[in-house]
Amino acid sequence: MTPPVAPPNDDTARPFLSRGGAIVLLVGIVLVAAVLAVLGIVPRLMAGSALQQQTDALAAPDVLLATPQLGQPSQEVVLPGNVQAYTDSPIYARTSGYLKKWYFDIGAHVTKGQRLAVIASPEVDRQLAAAKADLATARATARNAQVQSRRYADLLRDNAVSKQDADNFSSLAMSTSAQVDSASANVQRFEQLRSFENVYAPFDGTITARNVDIGTLIDSGAARELFHMAAEDVLRVYVNVPQIYARACVPGLAAALQVAEHPGRIFKGSVVRTAKTIDPASRTLLVEVDVDNRDGALFPGAYTQVHFNMGTDRPALIIPVSTLIFRSEGLRVGVVQGNKAKLVPITIGRDDGRTVEVVEGLQSSDLVIQNPPDSLIDGETVHVVQLEQTHGANQGSSPSQVRRE
Repeated sequence: MTPPVAPPNDDTARPFLSRGGAIVLLVGIVLVAAVLAVLGIVPRLMAGSALQQQTDALAAPDVLLATPQLGQPSQEVVLPGNVQAYTDSPIYARTSGYLKKWYFDIGAHVTKGQRLAVIASPEVDRQLAAAKADLATARATARNAQVQSRRYADLLRDNAVSKQDADNFSSLAMSTSAQVDSASANVQRFEQLRSFENVYAPFDGTITARNVDIGTLIDSGAARELFHMAAEDVLRVYVNVPQIYARACVPGLAAALQVAEHPGRIFKGSVVRTAKTIDPASRTLLVEVDVDNRDGALFPGAYTQVHFNMGTDRPALIIPVSTLIFRSEGLRVGVVQGNKAKLVPITIGRDDGRTVEVVEGLQSSDLVIQNPPDSLIDGETVHVVQLEQTHGANQGSSPSQVRRE
């Protein structure tokens, strides 16, 4: 007989999990792990991002802004000037000898044609005497030749002498007449040299130097200066005007002078002429200002400050010197656009040490960075700092506090 077969056990025959259940379980485990990972990593990432943003924010420089101020349509320019006499001339001798006498010393005011000194020149006197004697001889010879010429001319009409002899005496008369003219010119030359023994003032002015004394040996020419004269009723003041103001500095422009020895006093003058060319070495225009000095208050050779009130043909903006950035590519200023810094090239005009005048490159609406850091670059993020006034008379704090935006 065949033994009976036992029925299968459900617990042993059925699998622990079906294939679908295992997949679901695996997916669930993965999801749980992912959630746990996200919950741990995301906060770290967010914290790192926040730290990076905070670091970048702290690394951005704090800047204080200034608004450009519109310049005046006319401005006062103060420049140094050199005062000179209207006419300044050295006096030299035109004849040789020794100084016999002088009449005026330094500081004396003389008029044109007034005698300053006398030079003793015996050689010239003797030469003049010899020239006069030669002139007398030439005149006597010329008179005799003319008489002989007329006599032979009369004899020639009577055919008593040959025409050759008459022509010879006629030529002799003309040559002796030319010798008279030559001797006369020589006398005039020595008379002129003798007149130079008296030294006269060539114009109205003041003796500023006397370089000779009685008995001094003198040679004619510019080897030794006898006197020095200056006319100071009107003074010339020469000023080197910077190129940027050259077109505004024209003849007729009023000028005011100040000197240290007259504090508070203003001397009025005006521009009379300019060099009309820019000096390539200094980039300046030489300007002459004439000043009335009939009261003698100003001295030639003095230093003065010249004030010009010059108009401008285009508006200019005024910014503090502390906003300037000196770079190898040229002068720059930093302006803020949004929260970014932008380096703008500019052209400046007047500079008084505290503020500068910007004639090109800047707009009146620009916000300029004061005291920019040396490391500032174009496009860099900055933090704007403003000064905010505090109120209250009893507060012990500073009159202003810094607010960071």
